[in-house]
Amino acid sequence: MNNIGVHDVDVVVIGAGQAGLSSAYHLRRTGFEPDRDFVVLDHAPSPGGAWQFRWPSLTFGKVHGMHALPGMELTDADPARPSSEVVSEYFDRYERTFDLRVRRPVDVRAVREGADGRLLVETSAGTWAARALINATGTWDRPFWPRYPGQETFRGRQLHTAQYPGPEEFAGRRVIVVGGGASGTQHLMEIAPYAAATTWVTRRPPVFREGPYSEEVGRAAVALVEDRVRQGLPPRSVVSVTGLPLNDAIRKAIEDGVLDRQPMFDRIAPDGVEWADGRHVEADVILWATGFRAAIDHLAPLRLREPGGGIRVEGTRAVSDPRIHLVGYGPSASTIGANRAGRAAVRDIRRLLAGEPVKEAGEAAAVA
Repeated sequence: MNNIGVHDVDVVVIGAGQAGLSSAYHLRRTGFEPDRDFVVLDHAPSPGGAWQFRWPSLTFGKVHGMHALPGMELTDADPARPSSEVVSEYFDRYERTFDLRVRRPVDVRAVREGADGRLLVETSAGTWAARALINATGTWDRPFWPRYPGQETFRGRQLHTAQYPGPEEFAGRRVIVVGGGASGTQHLMEIAPYAAATTWVTRRPPVFREGPYSEEVGRAAVALVEDRVRQGLPPRSVVSVTGLPLNDAIRKAIEDGVLDRQPMFDRIAPDGVEWADGRHVEADVILWATGFRAAIDHLAPLRLREPGGGIRVEGTRAVSDPRIHLVGYGPSASTIGANRAGRAAVRDIRRLLAGEPVKEAGEAAAVA
């Protein structure tokens, strides 16, 4: 303890999703002891990261790109079970197997500059003074809601993917789904059999991808994200680079007219949406499948953001403060990317705490 109520540790990890658990695993594996040398803080009520909040109809068999955490495979999972249950149980088993001692629910309110070169992590459960910080808070807590004229006049229901309850709740309703990513198409295909009518609108025409998701396609997606964040721009979604997989379910939805994309409307009316050419579609529900933004507001006191709105990083390190690592953002937002980034962050932190020079990770990038 350096002050009453302030706990001294070497490293604070914020978040216990894929990125946070990967980082904690590598800390543990390289000799850091939980509670004594590092602490993992998670605001969620139970293990599972953002997965625990996914809608029940998203079964494990529908999940694309779920990669096992380091050191323990996810085996024999029933593809028909909700992914929220499968992944939460896996994360819980992982935490216990490696004795990561995640503290929850803990809300991190702010990270500030402290005394003696330490970072003060202020939370609902007290304050920690850390020599280094791994921020692994993801995006689930910051759903992006676009704003359109007339939005406040809509008499129906508006909700975001983060609040999606499953398709049954839309029975007999006229539903507009906004968004061209994987979530938007999944919502449409689920809702269509229940709804009175569905309409799909996106800002850009969707691009459907033939063939498997190859390593080459994956590298291209990561390269594009790296290029954008290097300029301090918000990273685009992977789907915007790779396109939507053209599988049998997608083909049938196109044939049935469910995935009949319309251009983005211009304004929202009390009873639906309108386009500038006078076209009008009535609706009871607008479902915004419009993505998420990085949940990093608690880092604001450190003034890490660049004029472009992003935090410049090298590898996972913040350029303006090498004590801070961002894991699970930008190029490392995928599950396999988070695993690799967690290992890299711990490697750099070990060198930093030992007073050794930290190897350069290549050209600077920026995480929005």
